[in-house]
Amino acid sequence: MTNNRATALVGALAAALATFLAAAPAPAHEGEAAAEFDRAQALDISQAALGRMAGGYAFRDGDGRTARISDYRGKPLVVSFIYTSCAHACPTITRNLADAVETAWDALGEDAFRVVTVGFDVVADTPRRMRAFARQHDARVPGWRFLSGDGQQVAGVAADLGFTFRRTPKGFDHISQTTIIDGEGKVYRQVYGETFGAPLLVEPLKELVLGTTAPFASLDDLVKKVRLFCTLYDPAAGRYRFDYSMFIRLAIGAVIILCMAGFVGRELWRHGRRRA
Repeated sequence: MTNNRATALVGALAAALATFLAAAPAPAHEGEAAAEFDRAQALDISQAALGRMAGGYAFRDGDGRTARISDYRGKPLVVSFIYTSCAHACPTITRNLADAVETAWDALGEDAFRVVTVGFDVVADTPRRMRAFARQHDARVPGWRFLSGDGQQVAGVAADLGFTFRRTPKGFDHISQTTIIDGEGKVYRQVYGETFGAPLLVEPLKELVLGTTAPFASLDDLVKKVRLFCTLYDPAAGRYRFDYSMFIRLAIGAVIILCMAGFVGRELWRHGRRRA
């Protein structure tokens, strides 16, 4: 009888221990720091990436085709980071970016720059899931590719672009960052936040697409400079528009000045003749 009681007691203790372990929080993943995500440090790392060259890392798009970051050189490239199991931040980032990209294409043209989104959960963010994520969150802008990669490729591009993320028991902590890379492959600007105004994305792209180092070297350079100054954001409409009124006013002012100079010159000439 005593043995039966001892056996029952051991069984009860084992059951209680199993229940406790099942209810206990999951252990931290390998390499995960116990401290909270340091957003100030993440911002410093992000800013330190400005001017850094992005490597030619290879990924797969939603159709399984290979895509390298270096393939996009020659035109500006917009890069965002998400993980597909994210419930709030990543869908919000994607939808907001889609609106900003459409605004930028309205102002600069659909062929002016490219957009990619990289999934940084290398286990879950397969090409199929990345494609489904894009469809679910209305990221159907033509040419926008959602990319999957292995741990080495994701870690490499994240380091080059200054993107910080950390696995947690509930998913990931990460900085909300959209990166603009120039045509040479260097990090040009960082845009922060799950939501941001379209000008924060469009203005740097304007500088890259329309800005020229030699504004009057050719007629094309001159046209780009005019477009750079005349493409203005209309907050009421939420869109960019071409406004040539400044140049029209300058032209009218120049004509008035020339007319006044001609009138004064003629009067001086006539006055001189009378004295002679």
